[in-house]
Amino acid sequence: MSPSLFSRFFAVAAVGLALGLGAGAAAAQTALKFNLGWRVEASGAGFLLAQQKGYYKAEGLDVTIDTGNGSAGAIAAVAGGAYDAASADIATLVEFNAANPDRRLTATMIQYDANPNSIIVRKNSGIARPADLAGKKIVAQPFNASRKLFPIFAAATKTDPKGIQWQSMDPAVGDHAFIKGDADGVAFFFFTGLINLEGKGVNPNDLTVMKFSDFGVQTYGNAIVFNPRVIRDNPNAVRGFVRATVRGWLDSIHNPVEGARAIKVREPLADEALELKRLRMITEGSMITPATLRDGYGGATEERIRATIAEVSAALDIKVPLTVADVWNGSFLPPRGERTIKRP
Repeated sequence: MSPSLFSRFFAVAAVGLALGLGAGAAAAQTALKFNLGWRVEASGAGFLLAQQKGYYKAEGLDVTIDTGNGSAGAIAAVAGGAYDAASADIATLVEFNAANPDRRLTATMIQYDANPNSIIVRKNSGIARPADLAGKKIVAQPFNASRKLFPIFAAATKTDPKGIQWQSMDPAVGDHAFIKGDADGVAFFFFTGLINLEGKGVNPNDLTVMKFSDFGVQTYGNAIVFNPRVIRDNPNAVRGFVRATVRGWLDSIHNPVEGARAIKVREPLADEALELKRLRMITEGSMITPATLRDGYGGATEERIRATIAEVSAALDIKVPLTVADVWNGSFLPPRGERTIKRP
């Protein structure tokens, strides 16, 4: 073979080999379906940023991220196999696992160290403390986490939960009822309620936010929950997803502008300025805490998991005893040094 023919043969072979390796690398990507548990807003920034920056791909994962309609729906979707994992309120996870011992899901990472559930009222309403909520009208959907977990807040603040007049409304309708004065308060994750109301013209300075975690509630907020099938059959995918997600959220904590931009990239109609404000509320109010600054982002202690189980069981009258292992598995988290929060 002449040198020129040899060169052409070698070049063609090299290209073929490269294409083959590329196809093999693509085929090696593990598909994983993730449910945000809510619509595209700042609460999903860390996941979307991890996807857009290639963190999941670097872990060998082909991750699809879809929106949801609340924790109950997200957990049902994961339990049913429609999704491999989701962001969901850990209290809802406790409730589900107690009722479904043969289908229990596992929390592998804590998204919100400080519980973001809250009751929001107007400052001129005469409601200055939790006890003043007695006899008041509060808007919330029946499955709303802040409504379902109100008994925890009530117990912590010695407020009579039976004195609340709950009004079941879609969030958009409920917001308008509150703005018009037809309701005394709204039950929301604090960052969802504040930003939604501000977007409708309400001045946040005119509102009082009673965040559950500010009144002694120990229950964690959202966690990343996995279907046990995935944990059993592909633990490396779980480990990779958690590691990439931690990276995405740390990036969002350290650079909220970048996190808000990830929301805009995914949802072009999003108000980037409002989502940036919401993201800062989320990170500063639920993620950057004394515990996460000390122990790193994403982890949980057995003491607080037990407290979470106890509070939720008492609030929802759950009689089935659950252990820490029935709810939480922190073995998929990256080392503490890879979860360090540096204040923005």
